[in-house]
Amino acid sequence: MEGLLDRPLNPNKLLKEQFVSNLTGSSLLEIAALSTIVPVVVVLRKWSSRDNIRRDSVKKNDDALADHKDGVYYFSALVIDCLTVVLPILLIFTILAEWAYICAISLVVVISIYILLKRSQSHLKAQQHLPSLRADISSYRVSVVLVTCLSILAVDFKIFPRRYAKAETYGSGIMDLGVGSFVVANALVSRQARNITSMRWKAALRSISPLGFLGFARLISTSGVDYQVHVGEYGVHWNFFFTLAAVSILTSIIRIHPKYCGIVGMLVLAGYQVWLNFGLNEYLTSDERSADIIGQNKEGVYSIFGKNIYVYMNFLSFFCLRC
Repeated sequence: MEGLLDRPLNPNKLLKEQFVSNLTGSSLLEIAALSTIVPVVVVLRKWSSRDNIRRDSVKKNDDALADHKDGVYYFSALVIDCLTVVLPILLIFTILAEWAYICAISLVVVISIYILLKRSQSHLKAQQHLPSLRADISSYRVSVVLVTCLSILAVDFKIFPRRYAKAETYGSGIMDLGVGSFVVANALVSRQARNITSMRWKAALRSISPLGFLGFARLISTSGVDYQVHVGEYGVHWNFFFTLAAVSILTSIIRIHPKYCGIVGMLVLAGYQVWLNFGLNEYLTSDERSADIIGQNKEGVYSIFGKNIYVYMNFLSFFCLRC
């Protein structure tokens, strides 16, 4: 009995940490190809579903469909989404990883032909409607969540190329886009992007409370089951949810009009780069850790400033689109 109690919960913890450590990432061209495949697949699926809805609306009479028919329709749409969106992305990120460039070029050609065919059909021009900005943002957020979930689940398996995982110090993989993509997605639907300037502190704390809860829940659960945690990613206690919560808090404290977000973003970018060149970079990439909470989580804490650049730049871009 004592032997069972002394046995670690995760005996392969060190091997699993080494499996995702000391990685150098992929090329920017391959990341661009992968980043092209995902939105193209989502757009093609959305356009095809829009055509089906338009075709069904012409055939459908005024009578309401039965509930079981609605259930069958939504279930069939879910299955089609899995087959036309989730499965292709999963295959390209795993067994078809060597064909990423060919897949990207092929999909771009397909979507280009689709657009040309649609434009050539003059009798459909009156029925064509430009997709709303809200629908495009929703599609982007869905793409980010989908790629993040697939990557997190696949990174622990050998079938997932190591170059796609997060790089250790220098370099970049497709998973390095995760936090930045979520920050961009949150910025596009933030209060500032919706022109909500005044906000109470209680509302701000209430909005970030789910992120804080998830952050502490992940910290407690990973510590409780002795789950492998790569310290060089966020630090000893920090994680993805704490980063999103911290960025939300900073943008709530420092309220900047969208007109000046570009200038502030450039100043933060320049200041952060100067700080990196004058010693911060060496400190972050070294194994030196002080006993305080910031030193223990230096990777996650100091990355907050870089993430705010995404926020301010997207405030500016969204403001320009609305204008």
